[in-house]
Amino acid sequence: MSFFPGTFGLAELRLAMAAPEPAAGLTSDWRRVDGLRTHTRLGVRPGTDAPPVVLVHGLAVSHRYLTPLAAALAGTHPVYVPDLPGFGLSEHPRRAYDVRRHAAHLSAWLAAYGLPPVCLLGHSFGAEVAAALAATQPDAVRALVLAGPTSDPTARSRRAQVGRWLVDSTREAPLQAPILVRDVWNARPWRVLATLSHSVRNAIEADLVRIAAPTVVLGGAQDPVAPGAWRDQAARLVPDAEVAVVAGAPHNAPTTHPTAVADVIRRLLAPLPVLTDR
Repeated sequence: MSFFPGTFGLAELRLAMAAPEPAAGLTSDWRRVDGLRTHTRLGVRPGTDAPPVVLVHGLAVSHRYLTPLAAALAGTHPVYVPDLPGFGLSEHPRRAYDVRRHAAHLSAWLAAYGLPPVCLLGHSFGAEVAAALAATQPDAVRALVLAGPTSDPTARSRRAQVGRWLVDSTREAPLQAPILVRDVWNARPWRVLATLSHSVRNAIEADLVRIAAPTVVLGGAQDPVAPGAWRDQAARLVPDAEVAVVAGAPHNAPTTHPTAVADVIRRLLAPLPVLTDR
């Protein structure tokens, strides 16, 4: 399944940088989770019975770059975008968390909000966290989207991942740069590098084979960080998985192609499965 290219312009940039001020139906909320004041950007309309969608950001970034996707989903689903510990507007722990620690925090975050089983989308490093949570807490995850999951075992080193990211940066919408600068400043460069080290030491394959939830492995057709061959391999490892490709998109497909990614999520949550091509 493939989709058409999208855009990221000044309106999307303003929306991404708006927190903690309300914008496009999204607001900010803080709750203490495992001793850390944790920020969440959310859009919740009273009275809806649609399953909630939780978006988990990637390495070095925060809720900000996932805001366009959150806005695209908020009309039909309650949507939550937590900032992982040390990132965005969440409190900084003394040390950088590894994948397991982030997954444990995310599990505690779900309990703090009292959410029913959710549709969980993890992007890039966030896909590693989402996969770990889905593998260890299957009752918490109704459906799963692994968007541009890291890291491809053929490039599982800091040097290789940075090299791929540099290639990707030439393909991304330029107006994403202010978001990245703000997010790295919030997290601090040392935390970004430490988290990258945790990422390349994490074998996501061990979690993929244990996932019970229906899953979509999604990526951009022009994504050099999580290329198509690796995404296909990842989908084969998950017992119940399909593949979706966003035509023309680089790594940050949820940012530049939010409507297409939101459509994938809605189809995954539809009563009858429609993602049939692998």
